[in-house]
Amino acid sequence: MAVVVLASNVLVQFQINDWLTWGAITYPFAFLVSELANRSHGPHHARRIAWAGFAVAVAASLALAPLRIALASGMAFLCSQLLDIQVFHRLRRGRWWRAPLVATLLAAVLDTALFWSIAFAGEDLPWVTLAIGDLGVKLGMGVALLLPFRMWIGRRAAC
Repeated sequence: MAVVVLASNVLVQFQINDWLTWGAITYPFAFLVSELANRSHGPHHARRIAWAGFAVAVAASLALAPLRIALASGMAFLCSQLLDIQVFHRLRRGRWWRAPLVATLLAAVLDTALFWSIAFAGEDLPWVTLAIGDLGVKLGMGVALLLPFRMWIGRRAAC
């Protein structure tokens, strides 16, 4: 978890184009990690992973990223992960895809709104455009990561 968040904190500083940074591509894996932990071991375990990832990632981010990005990332990460874990847990009894899809989509919206508004509001950067691009990629990756999620739970069921 910490590696995903740290990589995303560094990569968000590098634009691919006018509407996207590299961090948007790596960050959705954080939702996959917490959802797999939640599915396999329950929400308590997933929250412990989120808190541990938060602590390690913020400490490392403070050393490798500007303060404002590190703080924005920490707040957005923690809030969105806790939302993801709660929504996933409430929906986990339905169809296999519903809990990870809804939880990821809601958490991605919260994460994007918090991170971009805290990290870059008032900066000379097209942060609203970047936030929209970031959210689009997170939503797309959330859908794409349903396949590895399904493969993991199918493999676990076979064991």
